[in-house]
Amino acid sequence: MGSTFIVQGVTLGAEGIISEFTPLPREVLHKWSPKQIGEHLLLKSLTYVVAMPFYSASLIETVQSEIIRDNTGILECVKEGIGRVIGMGVPHSKRLLPLLSLIFPTVLHGVLHYIISSVIQKFVLLILKRKTYNSHLAESTSPVQSMLDAYFPELIANFAASLCSDVILYPLETVLHRLHIQGTRTIIDNTDLGYEVLPINTQYEGMRDCINTIRQEEGVFGFYKGFGAVIIQYTLHAAVLQITKIIYSTLLQNNI
Repeated sequence: MGSTFIVQGVTLGAEGIISEFTPLPREVLHKWSPKQIGEHLLLKSLTYVVAMPFYSASLIETVQSEIIRDNTGILECVKEGIGRVIGMGVPHSKRLLPLLSLIFPTVLHGVLHYIISSVIQKFVLLILKRKTYNSHLAESTSPVQSMLDAYFPELIANFAASLCSDVILYPLETVLHRLHIQGTRTIIDNTDLGYEVLPINTQYEGMRDCINTIRQEEGVFGFYKGFGAVIIQYTLHAAVLQITKIIYSTLLQNNI
């Protein structure tokens, strides 16, 4: 969890610093232009490039089996990320892909995820607000419902945007993770059997080779290995949203 927060912090920090020292906009104005959209996506791309070494280190720490994991500190992700850039740190095998070959798939996944989630979030929010507006015109609403209508649609829109982008880009994320982990001497748990560990012995030469190899050796379903975890994640997310709505409604009714 610590390394995941560090990656988020590096991403936000890098985006802020780059936007301060360059004319690249951090936010897209309501009256946008193609140039502004392009500059904004360029800022996002540069941010993903800066955060990429730390993302790679965090990913390895996340999937590494608990059986062989050392009690590393919370800043181990930063140490490993910097070591990956300067070529020092934990020794890796010759199958380790250079960071330059990981830039394109990392930036592609990040930018596509951002675009898809942004579009879906705005689309769902527009539909929910229009529906709420029409219901208010049709009949009078209670103060509790008005408060829910003010905040809950945005939570639903964010949930739908995150769900759709994760599902749509899951095959690309599978490829990206395999490329980042290759050659890092990572040992993972065998989640099919549940009682042994497996070494990562892939020999992909790049993104295209990884896609072709998965398709030939594992079939289309090879791109969706581990998808059950995404289903569990968003099922719990939906449950939390529903429980939050119930609690919020109860608190508002008690205060009114």
